[in-house]
Amino acid sequence: MANFKGASELELQEQLVVLNRVSKTVKGGRIARFAAIMIVGDGNGHVGFGLGKAAEVPDAIRKGIDDAKKNMITVSLNGLTIPHEIIGEYGAGKVLLKPAAPGTGIIAGGTVRTILTLAGIKNIRAKCLRSTNPTNVVKATFEGLKALRTVEEVAELRGISVEKVKG
Repeated sequence: MANFKGASELELQEQLVVLNRVSKTVKGGRIARFAAIMIVGDGNGHVGFGLGKAAEVPDAIRKGIDDAKKNMITVSLNGLTIPHEIIGEYGAGKVLLKPAAPGTGIIAGGTVRTILTLAGIKNIRAKCLRSTNPTNVVKATFEGLKALRTVEEVAELRGISVEKVKG
């Protein structure tokens, strides 16, 4: 749905998705730095991601968490799954998200699984269709989750009843 403001009131869980070590060669030798992609969520429809970069791992993780709290979104849920099938795209990353019946669990790769777990989705099937670059997969998953709409939201946007939307 829309961006979520007020991450300070939620009880958030934090999860590291990927930690990347990068180095730059300068006159005096190599300088090593770290980039961390962090996911935060309350397990109840609010989730965010952030990228933190620093010379030390703990600093990169802390910066990633702070950035993730600023980039929180609210996910439209239909019980413990998503309302409809959707494909999220970002750059070369493309992620297919499909609702699943109760008891299915989360069928997804590691990067997408982390996001869906912290968002509070319990039954879903997901598949990375193109690039498996963690940064693009995370951003593509968030694009898909942002675009989700429940029947009630669609009815309100169109100004008609829920029965008319269902057909």
